[in-house]
Amino acid sequence: MKLFQTAIAAALLGATALAAPAHADVKIGLIGGVTGPIAAMAPPMIASAQLAIDQVNANGGVLDGQKLIGVVGDSACNPQNGTDAATKAVNIEGVVAIVGPHCSGAVLAVANSVTVPAGIAIITPSGTSPEITSLDDKDTVFRTVPSDDYQGRALARTLLDRGTKKVAVAYLNNDYGKGLAEAFKSEFEAKGGEIAGYAAHEGEKASYRSNLAELASGGADTLVILDYGDGSGLTLLRQALENGFFENFVGADGMKSDATFKELGAENLTTFVASSPVGEKSEALEMFNKAFSEAGGDPSAIFVTTSYDAAFLMALAVEKAGGDKTKVAAAMREISSGSGETILPGEWAKAKELIAAGKAIDYKGAAGDHNFDEKGDVPGAYALFKVGANGFEMIGEMK
Repeated sequence: MKLFQTAIAAALLGATALAAPAHADVKIGLIGGVTGPIAAMAPPMIASAQLAIDQVNANGGVLDGQKLIGVVGDSACNPQNGTDAATKAVNIEGVVAIVGPHCSGAVLAVANSVTVPAGIAIITPSGTSPEITSLDDKDTVFRTVPSDDYQGRALARTLLDRGTKKVAVAYLNNDYGKGLAEAFKSEFEAKGGEIAGYAAHEGEKASYRSNLAELASGGADTLVILDYGDGSGLTLLRQALENGFFENFVGADGMKSDATFKELGAENLTTFVASSPVGEKSEALEMFNKAFSEAGGDPSAIFVTTSYDAAFLMALAVEKAGGDKTKVAAAMREISSGSGETILPGEWAKAKELIAAGKAIDYKGAAGDHNFDEKGDVPGAYALFKVGANGFEMIGEMK
């Protein structure tokens, strides 16, 4: 469990507790939702990113043997906190790039206010809002997870294929919830489904019973909750169950949190399913799963594959750029373009040697190949999960 202890301690104590580096060490930011609505998801994500950093340092480090240091900052899944954490990382810690933030609103705020003006590259493992695609980011913003435009539409098609023709939709009033809800609604209605209730809600309220009653008045027996399972999404789900407003419940990746079944009990969630990105079966995924398990991690935890890939990609880009922060974004495309010698998770020494020799490399990650389009987006794979006795179990892939 050493990896988790290191990551959690860094997250809770702050960046200065993590790093007392030598002058020549190279720093990258790890900005995540350590507190706030995804607090239960964040430690495994940070731990998997730290695994990539540990592998780099165990196999020669970056550049001329310097250590790669992950400076943890807490965005609290909030635009202002994210901006504050990124400002500290860039202006005080002197990071050359950032992995994160975890949440879409924080990604948008950090890019617009901090990293784009500073020319710093960022790569988010879990910021899924379609709004990220349209950022005027000077080609400095990337992600290892697909846009929610894809997830929302795939979830709509999957529910229709499973025979669910009428739903109500409750979505969190932020960039994540709104983008996902709009994509879901558009596809569900276009394919013949009926949206019997559709409403935004604010986060962290004590009661959503009036919201739920209004959504239930349309006659749907299925509620789609597009929110976070560590925050208001959990409250919505609990109160819907307690008051019998709906019979069936559907969430997206934000609801696939251990908090849902730990707080509510698997026996009460037999009609709850959630979508989530998954790594495509590959040698790269197997290599990550083995390494993360040996480090004490859970390879099935949400966003750990995308978090690992984001950190490993960033390390490769920093190496390719010679540590020059102004060249990291361009290097990100060069090391994952679909051409060059294949680099798999953990193959740092091989990559370092090829980069030094001026040869092209192509990283193929645990979550996919990550061949970025012109907007820094990637394709991906999603699956639907149910709650079993010991946690989430995959039902099948989504298309």
